[in-house]
Amino acid sequence: METVKKMWSDALAILEIEASAISFDVWIRPLDAVDIEGDKMILMAPTEANVAAINNQLRPLICEVLHRVNPLISDIELRLPTAAAAPKSAPEKEEPEPEKPKKVHPGFDSCMINPRYTFDNFVVGKCNQLVVAAAKAVVMTPGTLYNPLFIYGGVGLGKTHILHAIGNAIRQNDSDLKVMYISSEKFVNEFIEAIRSNGGAGAFREKYRSVDILMIDDIQFISKKAGTQEELFHTFNDMCQANKQLIFASDRAPKEIPDIEDRLRSRFEWGLIADIQPPDLETRIAILQKKAQLEKQNVPPEVLYFMAVHIDKNIREMESMLNKVVLLSKLYDKPVDLALAEEAFKDYDAPTEEAIGADDIIDNTCKYFGITREDILGKKRDKKIVEPRQICIYLISEMLPLPLTSIGGIMGGRDHTTIMHAKNKIASAITKEERFRNAVQDIRDMIYNK
Repeated sequence: METVKKMWSDALAILEIEASAISFDVWIRPLDAVDIEGDKMILMAPTEANVAAINNQLRPLICEVLHRVNPLISDIELRLPTAAAAPKSAPEKEEPEPEKPKKVHPGFDSCMINPRYTFDNFVVGKCNQLVVAAAKAVVMTPGTLYNPLFIYGGVGLGKTHILHAIGNAIRQNDSDLKVMYISSEKFVNEFIEAIRSNGGAGAFREKYRSVDILMIDDIQFISKKAGTQEELFHTFNDMCQANKQLIFASDRAPKEIPDIEDRLRSRFEWGLIADIQPPDLETRIAILQKKAQLEKQNVPPEVLYFMAVHIDKNIREMESMLNKVVLLSKLYDKPVDLALAEEAFKDYDAPTEEAIGADDIIDNTCKYFGITREDILGKKRDKKIVEPRQICIYLISEMLPLPLTSIGGIMGGRDHTTIMHAKNKIASAITKEERFRNAVQDIRDMIYNK
């Protein structure tokens, strides 16, 4: 057994490098090597979702890495814990048991979780796939794998949708679990009201600590509210000790929330911190397509493209603009077309991709990293210059409709293979390292807030 564990440990060290961060953390790391049978390593998977993900996407990579670790191993067999794997036997045909009534939990009615927000109608792209994978893992085993789950990202990128989707999925899996979704503003107001009334503090604690899953949206608003932070800290400890799940959403990472106690910030960082990036062009188009389908509207591809190009940071704003185009179509009794979309956008003055030039991206990248234009466009190979240069190339390729050869010319006369290498390297790095994700997002924010 010790040999099996050692072999799997060696394989994990390689897989952590060769698999994507999402695939490794969510699907591979939870596997447990239990035996070897012939040329197969037997791996115990915690859930059917793990088995499906491995078989559909990751099996060849795992087998190849294991074969490198030990040439006698060429395959894997995935197994579930006996209770999960055993098929349910058909019940004997006696008198049917009366259906158990669903438990009703006072104060936890379904209006707190919006049934419209589900995983099925959430569009997944590179910008949010880590968050979605982590959220689904929490649904499968709340209170164990990622506790707390801390989701952060800009306004209108889908954080609230994800929280409600988690709530809906958990309630569907087990209606006995008590799920609470609340905004931090309401949490703060209820706490203030509780401490003003006799016996209110005890009732407040009972309300929130008795739930199985507590989700607090816009948690950044507890900044400077010392009393609320104190109460949340103790609620956090109480729930974690009872293996209850906590999920927070914020517009920024825990380390960037000002004026909160270090001990509470540390608690936020205990589990998994996952960020949602602004969606790329393909994902924005897919979001608009999904929205149009749900609303049973026929929107031509060129209109979807036009809208996706003009709004690239705020999904909520993008969906609102689609509603405006559809409304104009009904008012004018005209089909949705490009002319109608252009009319809808005539008063829209948000920054667009066309309004941004390569100089904006270069200058803001230099400002962010504290280097000069001569550094970033020159031939220096220092790491402190190379990484900013590659990030700049990535941003230009993502934000401007330019061929690689043109980007190479802008970036000091570099050839297209150098540009492609830099673009691909940063595209990979932002899926694995938070510092790259933060740099890309911060520079984008600087560009749009100029």
